[in-house]
Parts: sequence; C-alpha cells; structure tokens
Amino acid sequence: MTLEEFFHQNPRAALAFSGGVDSAYLLYAAGKYGAHVTAYYVRTAFQPAFELRDAQRLARELGAELKVLELDILEDETLVSNPANRCYFCKKRIFSAIREAALEDGFRLILDGTNASDQAADRPGMKALQELSVRSPLREAGLTKRQIREESRRAGLFTWNKPSYACLATRIPTGTVITQAQLCRTEWAEDYLHTLGFRDLRVRQQGNLARVQLPADQMGRFLSLREEILPTLKARYDGVVLDMEERNGQ
Repeated sequence: MTLEEFFHQNPRAALAFSGGVDSAYLLYAAGKYGAHVTAYYVRTAFQPAFELRDAQRLARELGAELKVLELDILEDETLVSNPANRCYFCKKRIFSAIREAALEDGFRLILDGTNASDQAADRPGMKALQELSVRSPLREAGLTKRQIREESRRAGLFTWNKPSYACLATRIPTGTVITQAQLCRTEWAEDYLHTLGFRDLRVRQQGNLARVQLPADQMGRFLSLREEILPTLKARYDGVVLDMEERNGQ
C-alpha cells in the first residue's frame, strides 16, 4: 500500500507527532493527499524543549493543526523506577493520552511515524502501539528511514537531515530512579554541546559522570575543545568521559 492509497482509504486521523523526521514527513504526506489529520504532541519531562519548537515550526510551515497535550510522566512510579521495559509503559501512557484527546475531537484512527527500518525487537514501545491499535502508514508503505529522509529533502522539509533523538530518559541507566533534576541536567549538557556545533550526540549518566557519545568524525574536535568543555560540564558533573565507541542507536 502506498501513502496515497492509505490516506484515500483513511481520510481522517490523529497523528502522534514528535517533530522528528518520520512524523514530520507523515504529516506532510497527509496534507499532500488531502487527508484531514490533526497532529498531537505530548509534552513531558522526557522531551527536550527543542522538540516542541521543531514540532510547532513544522506544523506552521505545513499549515497543519497541532495540539499540545501536557502529561506529568514523573507521577508514574513504574516509569520513574526505570525498568528495562520503561519504553513500553511510557508509550502506553503517551498514546493513551493521545487516544483520549483524539476521541474527544472525533477521531477514531491514531497514526504514528514508525517506519520500515524500525525493528520491533529493538523497540519495546511498539508492543504498546499494537495494543492500542495504532497504525504506522510509513511502515505499511515499506518506507525506510533513508527513503523518508530523501523524500523529505525533496519536499523541502527542514527535518530531512535532523538526527534521530531518543528521549532524555534513555540517558539514565536502567534501574536508576529518574528525577527531574537528572533530566534537566542532561538537557542542559546536550544543549551546551549543540551550541558548540556538535550534532547527533548523547550525554549519558554514568554514576555522577557525563559519558559523551559522538559520531567518530566529531571526536577530534571535542578533544580540541577540551579546555572549554571540561570545566563547563564539571560545573554539574563530577567528571567527563568521552566514549571512544562511535555513537549509534539510542
């Protein structure tokens, strides 16, 4: 099934919208094929502020309706305990909130941006999507991440080369209780490195150390800026470690 066929068969839907590459392209495609799709962004402590800014910008540029839902994710004791399947419980909470809002708005179909490159075994949150009957048009159309980036570039979407960005909770080791302070510190550290021009990075918590993960081609520059970076990050961490393994995945 192509996206055009999907939206002709399903002309009304609610879209779980993150402002990332996949959901951005899906929102664009919905408009291109004449579907009435409203985007829902769920703001939680797990999402950095720039994700909402990107979502709002993309919706404005496409002339799409965007609704922002607030969810206090840290009130959920199971999520805060940070189990190995935290992503499942998180997705269940977020998509349940979207489903409730969408039903009130008259939508019966919920969509998300899962694509054909996403492997269910690597994404425990996909189980929650199946349980809530969320459909993934990009995956159904067989579109891979590479294809979606290329189609986004052709469509002029600013998100076409946006790095994949897992939520802030992924920076905290499994089994370590998640706190607002930890999430804020992580966001601050990554925002700081972004201002220096680094992209596609992670600052993971390792005890009270900052373990920085970067693509291999950015490691040399990180080391060259050591005297600037080290004292800045040590203002809120006990120390800084550069992971020599090239960053990939979450």
